[in-house]
Amino acid sequence: MEIVFRTTALQKICSIGKEAVRTYGPKNGGKLMQRLNELKSFECLADVPKYPPARCHQLEGNRKGQFSVDLEHPCRLIFTPNHNPLPTLADGGIKLQKVTKIKIIEIVDTHDGKSKKKRGR
Repeated sequence: MEIVFRTTALQKICSIGKEAVRTYGPKNGGKLMQRLNELKSFECLADVPKYPPARCHQLEGNRKGQFSVDLEHPCRLIFTPNHNPLPTLADGGIKLQKVTKIKIIEIVDTHDGKSKKKRGR
């Protein structure tokens, strides 16, 4: 899949392993790099496993239209399909087989809603 990022700062963190580890610590930084490499290797969103360890799933409520993959608990990598128009099914759902581009939005604990902040050096 093709991956873009919401901000250049997020792109830098997600593109340089040292920055990911510095920002999110060794476990989450390493897991972040692993998940990004996995996502890049899939042709479409339908190919991303819905079971652990990645556990890709669509979010609900105020995060409708967003997807999540697990990092180190409780952190999640949040992204959206990056298509205009969005490929949809007859019932209005997202046609996962046609989602070949995603946009990384944030790294967050979706249960408390707080974005993970940079750690001090």
